[in-house]
Amino acid sequence: MDWDIALILAQDGVASGAIYALLALSLVLMFAVTRVIFIPSGEFVAYGALTYAALDAGLVPGVVWLAGVLGGVAFALGLWRERRVGLGLILETLVLPAAGIGLAVWLAPGKPAPLVSAVLALVLVTPLAPAIYRIAYQRLAEASVLVLLIASVGVHLAMLGTGLLLFGAEGSRAAPFSAGNVTLGPLLVPAQTIWVFGVAAVLIAGLFGFFGFTLAGKALRATSVNRLGARLVGIETALSGRIAFALAGFIAAMAGVLIAPLTTIYYDSGFLIGLKGFVAAIVGGLGSYPAAALAAIGVGLVESFSSFWASAFKEAIVFTALIPVLLWRSLAAHEGDEE
Repeated sequence: MDWDIALILAQDGVASGAIYALLALSLVLMFAVTRVIFIPSGEFVAYGALTYAALDAGLVPGVVWLAGVLGGVAFALGLWRERRVGLGLILETLVLPAAGIGLAVWLAPGKPAPLVSAVLALVLVTPLAPAIYRIAYQRLAEASVLVLLIASVGVHLAMLGTGLLLFGAEGSRAAPFSAGNVTLGPLLVPAQTIWVFGVAAVLIAGLFGFFGFTLAGKALRATSVNRLGARLVGIETALSGRIAFALAGFIAAMAGVLIAPLTTIYYDSGFLIGLKGFVAAIVGGLGSYPAAALAAIGVGLVESFSSFWASAFKEAIVFTALIPVLLWRSLAAHEGDEE
């Protein structure tokens, strides 16, 4: 291997790591607020990418049907639980999904510009997350982490099968936000990769600042530390959960939109991407956004160089790298309860 190949591999690894960083951020965010290990984050990646690809091709994406169904079910459950019709419930479960569906039906046949298609894909996919929280997680908010993990596995399987129904088995790829390449020294970097770096950096900095220095961010984190105490000081824990799901769904869907121009995405592609984001989140400790981001870059580099030296075993090498981290954390951890 010479320096030119090493630089190209490093570029690919950092680009992949930026995507894994977004997934790791969504996982850390979800666990920090709701104690949910958000396995379906990979499905939000696939949904975001395939929705963007459909809009870019001038087609109405199949996710519009899912948005309508989940919104209606979430509205019915919210009405049954709250025993009243609140403005927030109507806006979240009916108005926002309906607006996304209407825009998709109106704009898709005209093949909107890539950035317009990307924003519309986020508008369609993001509301699915709080709707899923209302349907699958809200009644389990006080349950143990293990119960929440089992619920996440169920949601993942349901979204995987639904993805096959909505998008089909064929893969899709979309146009980049910006065409051309950028020269950085000896490297020729695609403009879409610059978008990946920029968006990942903005989201990492934004989440770190929001949860570390704002009252609203600290209020969200308080729900995971002590839900009863959070309610006693006036924090609406159910709303905190929906906000956390919306943010995590948005970040994962954004990751999908960013990689749709870089590689062909299938309905089940998100699972493997999500697992690598999970590895990065675990290496980062499931509690620190900068640590998760740095770990994700490391995962991307390990994957890139493994694909050069042992391409048949690159996935195994990435996941095997998690074992010494788990072993070290197990030996270093103090005795405590099951949580």
